[in-house]
Amino acid sequence: MKEETISILKKYHQEHILEYNLTEKQQQQLEKQILSINFEQLQKLYENTKQAKNIDKKRESEEKKIEHIAYTDKAKMSKELEQELTNIGTEVIKQGHYAVITMAGGQGTRLGHQGPKGTYALDTIKGKKYIFEIIIDKLKKAKEEYGVAIPWYVMTSKDNHEETVWFLEKNKYFGYEKEKVKFFKQGELPLIDTQGRVILDENATIKEAANGNGGLFEAIYKNQILEDLKKHQIEWIFVSNIDNILSNFVDPLLVGLTIKEKNVIASKSVAKANPQEKIGVFCKINGKPEIIEYIDLPQEMAEKVDEKGELLYGDGNFGTYLFNQKVFEKLSTAKLPYHAAFKKSGYLDINGKFIEPDEPNVYKFETFIFDAFSQYNDMTIMRVKREDEFAPVKNRTGNDSPETAVKLYNEKYK
Repeated sequence: MKEETISILKKYHQEHILEYNLTEKQQQQLEKQILSINFEQLQKLYENTKQAKNIDKKRESEEKKIEHIAYTDKAKMSKELEQELTNIGTEVIKQGHYAVITMAGGQGTRLGHQGPKGTYALDTIKGKKYIFEIIIDKLKKAKEEYGVAIPWYVMTSKDNHEETVWFLEKNKYFGYEKEKVKFFKQGELPLIDTQGRVILDENATIKEAANGNGGLFEAIYKNQILEDLKKHQIEWIFVSNIDNILSNFVDPLLVGLTIKEKNVIASKSVAKANPQEKIGVFCKINGKPEIIEYIDLPQEMAEKVDEKGELLYGDGNFGTYLFNQKVFEKLSTAKLPYHAAFKKSGYLDINGKFIEPDEPNVYKFETFIFDAFSQYNDMTIMRVKREDEFAPVKNRTGNDSPETAVKLYNEKYK
C-alpha cells in the first residue's frame, strides 16, 4: 500500500488491515475505499460508545424537560375545516409544487425475500402486487385526481440500488412516467468492532452499513436532489418508508394544515394502543419537538392522561413526514447525532476465512430523521386512524407481516 494509506491506518489504529494477504486488485480497491473514509469521525463515534456506558440515565432524564405536544385529530375535524385545508393542499399539488420521497434502501431479508423490499410481492384483493407497484398505483391515481404527475424520488442503498433501478425499468415503472422518477443512494458508514477497528467483508473491502434514515438530508444534498427540487419549484415533500403499504403520501389535508399552522415540518401520528405500547411518541423536550422512545419515557408519564382521559403522550410515530423544501436546504449540511447499535455481522478474518458470529460483535452508527425536528420550535402533527394509513410489512410472520398488512389493505380497498 502507498505510504499515505499506511499513515492513515496507523494514525487511526487500523494497522490490522495491513496483515491481510490480498491480491493486487483487492489492495487497490481497499486503498481507494480507505482514502474515502472519515476515520476521524469514526474514532469519535467509537469513543462515544465507551462514554455512553457510563452515563447516569436518571440524571440524563432529569435534565430533559418533557412536555405534551399539541396535535390535530383528523377524525374530530369539522367538515368545514377539513374542506378548507384540503382546498389549500390541493392547490399546492395541482400547481406542481409537491413531491414524494420513498425511503427504499432496505432488503427483504426478514421476509425471506432475496432482493430489495420494494420488489416483494403480496397477494391482495387486487391480485398480485409488488410493494413498488402499490406505491405507483397511488401515484397514478393522484395524477388522475389532480391532473399532474407527481415527482417520485426513491432513496436506495449501495446494496440494492442497481437491482431497484433494474426492477422498475424491467416493469416499465408500472405505467408511470419514467422521467418523473429519480433514484439516489443513501450514505454509509463503516461497522467497527469493540476495539474500534473496521472489519472486512467477504470481498476484502471495509464493511459498511446505511447511515440511518436521518442520512436522507445529506443524501439529498450530495446527490443534487435538492437542486432538482428547486429547479422544479417543489415546495412540499412527503417522506415515508417503503414497507408501509397503506401510506397516504399524497395528502392535501396534511399540506393545508401545515400551511395554516405556519409550520415547515409535519408528521402523522396514530393513537397509542396502550401506555406500554413499544412505539416512539411525539412530545416537546426542552421546548423543541422531538420523538421520545418508549424505553426513555418514564412509566408515570406514559400513563398520564388529560382532562378527556386520553394519553398525554399518546401520539405514536409511524414514519410519515412532510417537509418544506427550505428544511432540506437548512439540514443538508447539519450534523444530526449518531446513535450506536450493537449488532451481529460476519467478517473476514486475517486468514481469509469468513466468520459468522453467534453474538453481536460490531457497532453500527445511524442518524434518525426525527432528530431534525428539534432544529425548529414547532411542527404540525395530524392524528389518523391506524387502519387507514398504517400497514407495515416487516416480519415474515406475526405482527407487521405480509398477512396482517394485506388484511388491512384488503379491508380498505375491497
